[in-house]
Amino acid sequence: MTEASPEQRRVTITDPQVMRALAHPARLEIMEHLTTVDGGATATECAEIVGLSPSATSYHLRALARFGLVEQAPGRGDARERVWRSTVRSWGVDAGRSAEPEARAAERALVDTWLARDLERSRDWLRRAPDESDEWYAAAQMSDHLLMVTAEELTELNAAVYRLFEPYRKRTRAAPPEGARRVAVQYKALPLD
Repeated sequence: MTEASPEQRRVTITDPQVMRALAHPARLEIMEHLTTVDGGATATECAEIVGLSPSATSYHLRALARFGLVEQAPGRGDARERVWRSTVRSWGVDAGRSAEPEARAAERALVDTWLARDLERSRDWLRRAPDESDEWYAAAQMSDHLLMVTAEELTELNAAVYRLFEPYRKRTRAAPPEGARRVAVQYKALPLD
């Protein structure tokens, strides 16, 4: 991993072994959960999020800990309870333009797992949408836009979009208004040709 400054609290994962450790749907969900909660969570709490048993979730937490992505957090008073927390606020992946084939394959495996998770989230929404309130049904969006931009303009656009997200991030939003729900926003800006 490449360490980030304390202000950023973002790391770029470059190690193929770490990428492979993350290339599992449950581990991605655990990391997402732990990077959005203060104080950490137990294996039982994470198990509810990922839909696995606490013992299977403990296995995944220990695997993430071996690569320094999570660590044990201070307990909550019950000595039997093991609390885990993320060691990073956010992370990205980059095998590097001149990476060895092993690193490229690990990066693709992780990205494929991430894309599959996000596709499943979209499919899940489509299954549930008819039962949602009119308000949430109208608020949800799936769209695709083709833009004509330079690399500099795309960089500026990406920065502007991330600034728009910032006040709504689950981890940093201290007091969300009543009725607020977790919402997954998948944002990709990829040159097509």
